[in-house]
Parts: sequence; structure tokens; C-alpha cells
Amino acid sequence: MNIEELKNQIIDALNLEDLKPEDIDNDAPLFGEGLGLDSIDALELIVLMEKYYGIKLQNPAEGKQIFKSVNCMAEYIDAHRTK
Repeated sequence: MNIEELKNQIIDALNLEDLKPEDIDNDAPLFGEGLGLDSIDALELIVLMEKYYGIKLQNPAEGKQIFKSVNCMAEYIDAHRTK
């Protein structure tokens, strides 16, 4: 999993034009005090994972753990991708 590519996909999907990939800490929380994303952003991340990696989240509660940080998201994608 290319972390830089994933960060670019997150920036594009969430229209975070003022951020560069290097501005996003791999271990910082995506929600709350980290990037400060909200529930609408979570839906966009779910769409991103399906579109680019063929991953369909069956249980939305899983999202809390998967979207904890960029590293958590990358690990999940590596383990579950179909594309």
C-alpha cells in the first residue's frame, strides 16, 4: 500500500485542497483532534475504499477502527483489497 497515494486519494475525496500529503501524520487520528473529519467524511472514505480497492464495508461500526489513522486505513486496505 502506497501511503502517499492513499493520502492523495483522501485529499481528493474530501476536497482538502489546502493540505499536502506531508501535512497528514500517518498516525494522527482522522477524526476528532487529528484531521478533524466528520461523519460525512467517513462516508466519502467508505466510497473511496470501494472505488479504488473494491472494499465494501459490511459493518459501519468497523469504520471507527479502520479510519483511526492513515496507517490503520492502509493496513486494512492491504488485508482486504480486491483491486
